[in-house]
Amino acid sequence: MTTGLEGCRVLVIEDEPLVYLALESILSDLGCEAIGVPSSLDEALDMAASEADLSAALLDVNIWGGVVFPVAEVLKSRGVEVIFCSGMSSDDLPEQWRAAPRLQKPYGDAAVRQALTDALENPVLS
Repeated sequence: MTTGLEGCRVLVIEDEPLVYLALESILSDLGCEAIGVPSSLDEALDMAASEADLSAALLDVNIWGGVVFPVAEVLKSRGVEVIFCSGMSSDDLPEQWRAAPRLQKPYGDAAVRQALTDALENPVLS
């Protein structure tokens, strides 16, 4: 099945290994390459700044006892569309991020595919 997402490189910032593995599997099924597995906010920031040819990023909002917004800032400055993964509502996000695409946890294959497709076809942060 062609998804239109084949070849996309997607940065995944998720501090729960099982959730990361599930996302990696979903992305692989969509023809995407999952880039990720940082073990700290500092590593996530380094990856956000240095990974080449990123198509988008899936960012868990609450990571390692902090929040992912500094990573989102780096990605936004590079023109990479971010999708926040959270159980929060958009109203719970800081105002500057409320228009960003969001995946409501728990999510499945169809939701990830739709969020990526929407973000890449209709960027709101770039």
